[in-house]
Amino acid sequence: MTDGAHRKACDDDTQDLIPTMKGLQSPRDAAFKPINIIKRVSEHRPVTVAGPMVRYSKLPFRETCRHFGVDIVYTPMILAREFVRNDMARLSDYTTNQRDQCVVAQVGANNVEDFVRFCDMIHPYVDGVGLNCGCPIRDQVREGIGAALMTKPELVADMVRAVKTKYGDKLCVETKIRIHWDLEETVRFARGVEAAGVDYITVHGRTKNTRSSVPVNLEAIKLVKSSVSVPVIANGDCFSVEDCQRIAEYTKVDGVMSARGVLANPALFAGYKATPWSAIEVLLDAALAYGLSFRLLQHHVSQMADKLLPKSYMRQLHSLKSNIELIDWLDEHFIVHRKHDPGFGTAVAVPWRPGKEPQPEPESQG
Repeated sequence: MTDGAHRKACDDDTQDLIPTMKGLQSPRDAAFKPINIIKRVSEHRPVTVAGPMVRYSKLPFRETCRHFGVDIVYTPMILAREFVRNDMARLSDYTTNQRDQCVVAQVGANNVEDFVRFCDMIHPYVDGVGLNCGCPIRDQVREGIGAALMTKPELVADMVRAVKTKYGDKLCVETKIRIHWDLEETVRFARGVEAAGVDYITVHGRTKNTRSSVPVNLEAIKLVKSSVSVPVIANGDCFSVEDCQRIAEYTKVDGVMSARGVLANPALFAGYKATPWSAIEVLLDAALAYGLSFRLLQHHVSQMADKLLPKSYMRQLHSLKSNIELIDWLDEHFIVHRKHDPGFGTAVAVPWRPGKEPQPEPESQG
């Protein structure tokens, strides 16, 4: 792996499977295993989780979330069939470093062999693996992964059982599920993966066909939580620390996951109602240090700045064409601290440069 990771593959078989990762492993600290975090933290408050997002949950964003105290972070979903067969896919799909802790690799798999091989390859570099049983994207469902697995409880149980039989407590395994229209079917599904040895379950309280504009079904999450003995994480409609508390109190879950919420405000679990400027500074620093494509960096900054900047400035931001243009534009209009500058990663309000403050737009006549 790239980005300064210094970890060595766990055994000769794994080294043969992932030659580009030789010499890059370091032992994982058991304190950072998700199940241990959940057991330790949930006694005092809900565990906070930055959920997996296609393209966006990469190393720079994970580091930004951790800067603001998120307990567990996820990678984007990684396709097992590509990861285990293609060295370039491995380099593209997952980068890490020694600070990348409390991290769960989410995987899309549709058979036991690919899931086990994926875990063989990635387990020295993550703190847990999450099997995606909830992604509703049609292309993924057609491939038999994501939400397609919600109709195959025996297969999911077999996949979980195979990995837990091989690794036991050495590898934390999660399943992320959606709900069925028949909630008893969801309960049977959850109990099946529990019996197979899963460490914890994340429940997105919508069916695969329910739009995100429809409120999440907290009753369904509450039912699953009361039906299993393993920890349960709630997912859906968490956009503030108040949402986190409300969801946890109502459903009695052990933690709360946010995806869209933390994409716009990585500091939401720290109690910030609006995105602090420091989140942009931290994300920018990590993106430039580790590498992030312009379109991804532009999207991150746009999401974070959406409620901070006037529309005219957002239009300027969207018109930029490269990372260099983006950095120059930020430096022209704002006081952007770098990592070793006093005050880096602490600003809350937008630090406008003198003379660059937005002027009130004239009221429309008529």
